[in-house]
Amino acid sequence: MSVNKVILLGNVGRDPEVRYLDTGVAVATFPLATSDRAYTLANGTQVPERTEWHNLVLWRGLAETAEKYVHKGDKLYVEGKIRTRSYDDQTGAKRYVTEIFVDNMEMLSARSAVPGTAPQAGMSGQTGAPVQSTQSQVTPVQNNPTDDLPF
Repeated sequence: MSVNKVILLGNVGRDPEVRYLDTGVAVATFPLATSDRAYTLANGTQVPERTEWHNLVLWRGLAETAEKYVHKGDKLYVEGKIRTRSYDDQTGAKRYVTEIFVDNMEMLSARSAVPGTAPQAGMSGQTGAPVQSTQSQVTPVQNNPTDDLPF
């Protein structure tokens, strides 16, 4: 058995670039930045902040949702799989690209209220509602008030 699961919480680096295949399937790509905070070790050594950039790939409905609602600077929660592909560049050197194929996405940035616009479909409250790919299964949320376990 093996598992290929990625969970990221970060900020969108640029507006999604969406293209449509000949079959009409939408594909969105954009970078997501995650950062580790700076800290100081017990011996006084300072470790600077480190930002990691992740290339996200969204398909079909998720791509269309990203095209409409995701913008540079937005905070996103995504779940997906790591995929690595290779290609030969113009000089013939083999290059590798690591991408996150997103299965689930949740928009965490507050919506900006623009006068005269209708509410965004599928959104609720101040934060975005979860948006799931049609390929992944939806797990029902269990709200059991009698369950008082502390974990």
